[in-house]
Amino acid sequence: MITDKLKEILATRIKDIVDEGKLGLGGNTTSPLALDLDVPITGSPTISVEKSNTNVVQIMVEEVGSNITGKMIREMAFFDGTDMLGRVNFEAVGPFSETERIQIFLTVEVE
Repeated sequence: MITDKLKEILATRIKDIVDEGKLGLGGNTTSPLALDLDVPITGSPTISVEKSNTNVVQIMVEEVGSNITGKMIREMAFFDGTDMLGRVNFEAVGPFSETERIQIFLTVEVE
């Protein structure tokens, strides 16, 4: 068992260190030893990280259509600047036009 206080500390730490997000075209299972997405796309997505509860962190990665025109997005990851901390793959979303944008939300709950 971990205490509620430790859950809060860990969630705060996650919020504080996540500073980069990426989207990708791959969707295969990734090894926990992976350093990046399967097929990352170029671009510079916007990332927002908020602590929504004492032990819950919401991560949002957003990319504009001009960087994903015609692409099918299948994965999202978040980083601490150098290391990939988490990755999620999902059913393909898209293709996107130049005027569209995508927002992917991920909830991380420390239990």
